[in-house]
Amino acid sequence: MIGTAPTAVPVLAARGRLRPLGLGEVRITGGFWAERQSVNAAATLGHIQHWLEREGWIRNFDLAAGQGDLPGERRGREFSDSEVYKFLEAMAWEIGRTDDAGLESRFRAVVRRVADAQEPDGYLNTKFGRPGQEPRWSDLEWGHELYCIGHLLQAAVARARTRPDADDGLLAVARRAADNVCATFGPDGIDGVCGHPEIETALAEFARVTGDDRYLAQAALFVDRRGHGRLRDVEWGREYFQDDIPVREATVLRGHAVRANYLSAGAVDIAVDTDDAGLLAAVRRQWRNTVARRTYVTGGQGSRHQDEAFGDDWVLPPDRAYSETCAGIGSVMLAWRLLLAHGDPGYADLIERTLFNVVSTSPSADGRSFFYTNTLHRRELGTVPDADRASLRAAASLRAPWFEVSCCPTNVARTMASLAAYVATADDDGLQLHQYLTGTVEHRLADGRDLCVTVATDYPHDGHVRVRVDSDDDRPWSLSLRVPGWAVEGATLTVDGTTRPVGPGVVTERRTWRRGDEVVLFLPMAPRFTYPDARIDAVRGCVAVERGPLVLALESVDVPDVETVDELRVDTGQPPRLVDGRVLVRCRRVRPQDHDWPYRTGGAESAPGAGEELDEVAMVEYHAWANRGPSTMRVWLPTT
Repeated sequence: MIGTAPTAVPVLAARGRLRPLGLGEVRITGGFWAERQSVNAAATLGHIQHWLEREGWIRNFDLAAGQGDLPGERRGREFSDSEVYKFLEAMAWEIGRTDDAGLESRFRAVVRRVADAQEPDGYLNTKFGRPGQEPRWSDLEWGHELYCIGHLLQAAVARARTRPDADDGLLAVARRAADNVCATFGPDGIDGVCGHPEIETALAEFARVTGDDRYLAQAALFVDRRGHGRLRDVEWGREYFQDDIPVREATVLRGHAVRANYLSAGAVDIAVDTDDAGLLAAVRRQWRNTVARRTYVTGGQGSRHQDEAFGDDWVLPPDRAYSETCAGIGSVMLAWRLLLAHGDPGYADLIERTLFNVVSTSPSADGRSFFYTNTLHRRELGTVPDADRASLRAAASLRAPWFEVSCCPTNVARTMASLAAYVATADDDGLQLHQYLTGTVEHRLADGRDLCVTVATDYPHDGHVRVRVDSDDDRPWSLSLRVPGWAVEGATLTVDGTTRPVGPGVVTERRTWRRGDEVVLFLPMAPRFTYPDARIDAVRGCVAVERGPLVLALESVDVPDVETVDELRVDTGQPPRLVDGRVLVRCRRVRPQDHDWPYRTGGAESAPGAGEELDEVAMVEYHAWANRGPSTMRVWLPTT
């Protein structure tokens, strides 16, 4: 039986409503997410290492250690160091999950190359500070030096949590780097912040690992400095960096979507560990407003391509959705921290939606190509990227093997490897299940009692979630299950042969459990139409189709005689149907006429209901689109 410490999790707050359960306590053994983790381990990690070596981003550390011409031979963008660190983090979680000896050897080899590049005072970056390079900390807006150190610290946290007695030296490297940051940017140092937030949450978690509150204090200092115009203005405004409004005064997430989520995640860490109720309330307010007005039906965030940013309220165009994969991962990071702090199931609802419809959409089925952005509407057939060349980050119309800015593959890899840490929690009275998958959950309560449950389900394709208790106890404890917000009608809970209806939220059974006792949660999985808020102009008159937590899409490969799905209109008079595992919707085909002027007077060009009737059309799970070659696709379907 697993004990309570050390807990192999990315987030381990000093206090909060719930305690996270880690990789040793939660094991994913089958189903949707087990398959994704298997692909991540068998294909994605090796693919990433191949490209990091091929592009020279790992070799940059060799050059910095004096094994070549720096800066002449350095390759990659100013933040390429961070991709090596995220790769190390992904490997650390995967080693903790599988104890893979070969991966351990590869991990140590990369750590050695990184460690050799560290300066005597702890500074570590391959882009700045050496002869022929720009000085250290000379470009806080764009240099990403603190951002890179943040990802180094998070890699060290993953290693310390999964292998606390490891002798590879990564934790020592990270500590020297963190000490250098504190010395350089402390109260008597540079009065600045990084253009890309990340260091804040990294320092807070590093303080939890090391027990050194200096790092938490520095994280808090960075958060309090933000929003006072310390960064130079840019063409998109200081909002891009979240340096326009102090964190405590902001009402919604804004600017660059990844930056915004990372900063807010760090603010929650600091608020929880310093018992700062005002700061925590501010982030909760921003999260609520962002989810209510600036988030796509997929859970994706960011509707502006030019600055990878949130648009204004209700500006959610599907064909211009940026919805960066990394923003989705940042959203999961933020929602998880808020869930631990408050226990509100709405946070887990967004995590589920984002994991299934953004994070799992990015990697291809074979785990060797990725979406950087996640559009909800593809108007033209995509072009297969060159498998032998890195793509521009937003230019790839289909999944690409690598990008000149390749943050998404490494971010996906570290998330997939650590996924078990986002499934379940505990409190002093029992266990809470937030995400549903086949696996086991084991935990030792603070009073020494061992709890164990086994979950069996084919979720998200089947709504039956069977939870069997595999431990005995002579005292009662609570088992809590989340009922998703989309399960408005038809959800039931069966205990001891008695079935009762349950609604969205959390359902809790508290009793003296015996080995073999079972609880069955049934979630209604009939496909359904989803209608947008009327204030979202871009999709007025459209519907989306969902089934359980999955968003669906029409893809042209499923309509052979239709060149583009934009010709289709869905008939909402007939509900979507599930037939042999596929969701079908009835559509008609409308062939618009071309004109010299795209506007007219005197009413619509064709009356509602006109057009060529089609048989029912099969929809594809959005996360799986574009796995069958170039296609057109749309999530929001016009009804007229």
